[in-house]
Amino acid sequence: MTATNRSLELINTAAQAAADKLAHDIIAYDVSDVLSITDAFLLASAPNDRQVKSIVDEVEERLLKELGAKPVRREGDREARWVLLDYVDIVVHVQHSEERVFYALERLWKDCPELDLPDDAKATRGKAAEHAKLQAEEDTTGFGDLR
Repeated sequence: MTATNRSLELINTAAQAAADKLAHDIIAYDVSDVLSITDAFLLASAPNDRQVKSIVDEVEERLLKELGAKPVRREGDREARWVLLDYVDIVVHVQHSEERVFYALERLWKDCPELDLPDDAKATRGKAAEHAKLQAEEDTTGFGDLR
């Protein structure tokens, strides 16, 4: 079994929306062979809670506006550390970068086929590590508080 055309359409639209809101490390997996509840997972992260919320809002708005899709379930709203949007065909996980590292969902799904995403989404790979390195440099130079 493979992800349906509808799932791929949802994944690509959600990935582009996340990229447009500067999400980090956007990746999608076809989980249809191992899970009966959904076809695909989209993972994205951001360095702060406000950006996590902004990404989630954009994904929801675009999927509704462009594809008429509404999530059947939304979890993790208050803290905005890990928000899950369940669209039945796909599940979108937007995580704070620290949660992303801690829970390492990629490790769980690494045996599943990776789905091709729009170029803007692919360009986000490695952004979390890049951001963490810059953050560490700012912290050691003492210029981190001047933002």
